[in-house]
Amino acid sequence: METAICGRISLSPNHFSHPKPGDKNHFQKQWAIRNVMAMPIAGVGKGGGLLDKPVIEKTTPGRESEFDLRKSRKMSPSYRVLLHNDDYNRREYVVQVLMKVIPGMTVDNAVNIMQEAHYNGLSVVIICPQVDAEEHCMQLRGNGLLSSIEPSNGGC
Repeated sequence: METAICGRISLSPNHFSHPKPGDKNHFQKQWAIRNVMAMPIAGVGKGGGLLDKPVIEKTTPGRESEFDLRKSRKMSPSYRVLLHNDDYNRREYVVQVLMKVIPGMTVDNAVNIMQEAHYNGLSVVIICPQVDAEEHCMQLRGNGLLSSIEPSNGGC
């Protein structure tokens, strides 16, 4: 049962626990005060408060919702996009392609990735979900760079 406080009565704690001598209505006052302070609220159902109207996301047939896309990307295993060294492309061109293909790639990161691939023969460009890794790899190859992908949990 839901209750509401209707009013405040300033009484000391001693008023209820230590009645005054000769107070005939002590128990009636105590009962009346408790009932005034805890009256049931009329007309209130379960919950008792107003909620905002839920937003229902409508999707077209054949198209996933944004929530489903985020969920699938979190659940999909991550892959490494690898850049292989080649003797055909200039270093400046490799940096430009990395910045064009990989979102958020800075000049410093692109130079470091290019240098690592040049000296070690191989460099990790980005770790991302498989779908994105395949797309990045194809874009790098489309711009003339040697690239591959591998699962990020295996290998070194």
